[in-house]
Amino acid sequence: MPHQKLSALIDAICNFVICNDSSLRSQPVIFNPDFFVEKLRHEKPEVFTELVVSNITRLIDLPGTELAQLMGEVDLKLPGGAGPASGFFRSLMSLKRKEKEVIFGSPLTEEGIAQIYQLIEYLHKNLRVEGLFRVPGNSVRQQILRDALNNGTDIDLESGEFHSNDVATLLKMFLGELPEPLLTHKHFHVHLKIADLMQFDDKGNKTNVPDKERQIEALQLLFLILPPPNRNLLKLLLDLLYQTAKKQDKNKMSAYNLALMFAPHVLWPKNVTANDLQENITKLNNGMAFMIKHSQKLFKAPAYIRECARLHYLGSRTQASKDDLDLTASCHTRSFQLARSQKRNRVDSCSQQEETQQRTEEALRELFQHVHNMPESAKKKQLIKQFNKHSGTQTPGREPATPRVQKRVRSRSFSGLIKRKVLGNQMMSEKKNECPTPESVAFGELKRASKENMNLLFSGSPAVMVTPTRLKLPEGKKEGKKA
Repeated sequence: MPHQKLSALIDAICNFVICNDSSLRSQPVIFNPDFFVEKLRHEKPEVFTELVVSNITRLIDLPGTELAQLMGEVDLKLPGGAGPASGFFRSLMSLKRKEKEVIFGSPLTEEGIAQIYQLIEYLHKNLRVEGLFRVPGNSVRQQILRDALNNGTDIDLESGEFHSNDVATLLKMFLGELPEPLLTHKHFHVHLKIADLMQFDDKGNKTNVPDKERQIEALQLLFLILPPPNRNLLKLLLDLLYQTAKKQDKNKMSAYNLALMFAPHVLWPKNVTANDLQENITKLNNGMAFMIKHSQKLFKAPAYIRECARLHYLGSRTQASKDDLDLTASCHTRSFQLARSQKRNRVDSCSQQEETQQRTEEALRELFQHVHNMPESAKKKQLIKQFNKHSGTQTPGREPATPRVQKRVRSRSFSGLIKRKVLGNQMMSEKKNECPTPESVAFGELKRASKENMNLLFSGSPAVMVTPTRLKLPEGKKEGKKA
């Protein structure tokens, strides 16, 4: 029966992913930000573990032995002598139970989680029961429920046959009979180190205030290297306990009270007592309460792990740490902001100049139009002469007229340029071939441009009378032009 439910769940997920259902095709596609993280974990577990552990050691000071235990390279050394050797017969019994498809006392599997999820789903609907997870239920009803789960039969928890305390106690019983704690033996010492992460004062001295940000980051990393079944069940369990603590005004179960109930099943090594743990009991209980309070943040991969996994699949093999990524991001942001501000300043200055010039020209045109509309008088002639002396005056309703002063300067410059061209290129002109050179083409263009400018100058606007006496050139300039 559990196999049928699991296959139905897989089919539903596959149908959603490949969008066989036409009703889902119009829905927006939700991108999983941890997609590359999960891909790297499944396809290259060794690379993924090395990446995560290297960042854990950046946050936590792990001696060589404890680091080797975390990596599974040496035998575990746990309080009270607990470990694989002491739990040999327990492991043997769990293997036999697994062969019989019994979920209680067997190693954690996805099929077992699918069965236990019925209990979790039912408890989510009954969080207001006072003393939930603290008050024991009826042992007879619990045994009936336990046998039904082991046999894989369907259970109707809504029938009223079972009480919420029966279901809650059975969930704790399932966790307590696992061969190892939900957070595994290998992670035990790391959790003790995480509990010791404290803030530092301005002088660099360690304080007694927990560094919550670093603790959350370390737990995020540590949960990434949990076995997938353990991580999945832990997420379901912490979410249930988080919702239970939110209803503490009804059920009288705070996060710390729940931690006292579940820390022995989630964190404590198997076959140890409170005397074996001694001063570590407080750390473990506080650590469990911390995980319940911040459970909504603990199952997201840190941003730098996401970036490293993404770069791994996009062609870059550079595995940057958090500090490197922060530095790169800040440098890119700073340079981008600087370039953007410089570009904005240039655009603003140019637009300001254009606006000023446009307003000036409009004002001059209006003034010239006003003078032009005046009746004929000596005052009007005098004002027109004054306009003619300035190079920026334009006749309204016509194309901008070329100022006389600029044209005289331009004609002089053209004639001087022609002289320099003639005198400077005299030796080269003697060696010319029949094919024109760029110098000869430039000389011809300049000469034609000079003539065109002079013609434009003599064909002035009728509103502005041009007198020949003002355009007479000195004798020396005439000779230069003839040359």
